[in-house]
Amino acid sequence: MSHYRSPVGADQFHADTRAYFKGRKVCVTGGGGFIGSHVVEQLLALGAEPIVPTRQEAPPLLAHLHGEIDIRSLDLADRQQAANALNGASAVLNLAASVGGIQYNAAHAATVFQANKRTFLNVIDAAERTGTERLLVVSSACIYPRHCIIPTPETEGTTGWPEPTNAGYGWAKRMEEFAAQCYAEEHGLEVAIARPYNAYGPRDNFNPVSSHVLPALILKAFESQDGTLPVWGEGQQSRSFLYVDDLARGLLEVTACYAEADPLNIGEYNEITIGEIAQMIAEIVGARRGIDIQPTFEPTDLTDQPRRNCDTTKLEKILGFQTQVPLRQGLEASIEWFEANRELAMTAHHQ
Repeated sequence: MSHYRSPVGADQFHADTRAYFKGRKVCVTGGGGFIGSHVVEQLLALGAEPIVPTRQEAPPLLAHLHGEIDIRSLDLADRQQAANALNGASAVLNLAASVGGIQYNAAHAATVFQANKRTFLNVIDAAERTGTERLLVVSSACIYPRHCIIPTPETEGTTGWPEPTNAGYGWAKRMEEFAAQCYAEEHGLEVAIARPYNAYGPRDNFNPVSSHVLPALILKAFESQDGTLPVWGEGQQSRSFLYVDDLARGLLEVTACYAEADPLNIGEYNEITIGEIAQMIAEIVGARRGIDIQPTFEPTDLTDQPRRNCDTTKLEKILGFQTQVPLRQGLEASIEWFEANRELAMTAHHQ
């Protein structure tokens, strides 16, 4: 049991979004994962009927929703099984992804590119073959080049090469957007495209081999025996972090209200350095453990994008979308969930 359920109710969505999803069968690929599990919960709040294809017989992050959703034991890497996954669904939200932290992504560019490309092409092909009306492409801020405009508008998505440390993932996501636009033009598939920024929150991936920066820091803070919190790098890189409930809500709003085969950033415009957020995590975890924790920085030759901040102008203009969860509040909820569900947190993403 994950001891957390998204508090986002139907009343927090646009009326058009409520009308679109009510009573609709919606396939959520990747629905058993970190972000997908929150999307599934919010679909239930909207009165939709979620379908979750997964290689797991009993996805641990969805255990609390047993009996409320249609779980299909399938492998999307297989073309026919992908078609079975979408059977009966009028919309598909493609959240299935293979990605890790900077070290994993940099060392496995080919693996990451191939895994994401294969799964996506099977899903979009299945959508066309089974008569699915609408597809949400969940892209990524990783498609943007290292030295892009900050805050970054959507127009930067086709300039230069994607950030080198995430090149395999970035190129895969660029190709997903391109393929979806082609399917929209040639086959009439309704396509929505979302480009999320750094997400965090309850049920995040705490596997130290593949986790992103915030869960990695939270885990290190809980494991610290000498009051130090090791931070990879010098702490000067900056990011804008988006709480998972805000992201899930944004994905559903984009799907329902902007199926234009035209990308929209989904993010939080407030920017913070890694050093500053490490200090915040140290304070919150230190208070819970009753010890003083201080970040220590470990310079490295492998450095990722120096700044990443989201231009949300287009999203706000088209959908009126605003985030609702401030960073410290989201961190406290993430840390509380991890502390209460440590065994689940350390195993859910290994299966």
